Amino acid sequence: MKFHLTQAAGRNLITAYGPGYVMVNQDRHEQSLIVMAEELVTDWPPGSVADLQPDHMRTLTEWGLEVVLIGTGPTLRFPGPEIMRPLMEARLGFEVMDVHAACRTYNILVDEGRRVAAALLLA
Repeated sequence: MKFHLTQAAGRNLITAYGPGYVMVNQDRHEQSLIVMAEELVTDWPPGSVADLQPDHMRTLTEWGLEVVLIGTGPTLRFPGPEIMRPLMEARLGFEVMDVHAACRTYNILVDEGRRVAAALLLA
C-alpha cells in the first residue's frame, strides 16, 4: 500500500509497505527496523518475534518515547511477557499489531506530534 502524505517536514514517515518491506521517506527497507520521527534505526537485530529478547525491548526505552508500536510481521503475534517486561518496567506504553497496522498507526501518531516509535519485524 502506498500512502499520500501532506506533511513530511523533516520527519520520518512510512510512505509505503507491502510483503516483506516498508518504505520510509521513499527509501525501501527489507530488514527489521525502528522508525521514529527524527531517528531511524536500520540495524535492529531481531528478524522475527521468535528472535526477540528483553534487550531488544530495553533499547526502546532509551529515547523518551510515549508509545511503542511493535509490528510483528504479516500477522499479529504476541511476544511473551518476559520479552515485554523492560517496556512495562519503564512504564512505556506499547501496542502489538501486525506490521501494516503499525505503519498506519505510526503515521497518525507522528502527525499528532506524539513521541512514538514503530519497531517493525518484517519476517
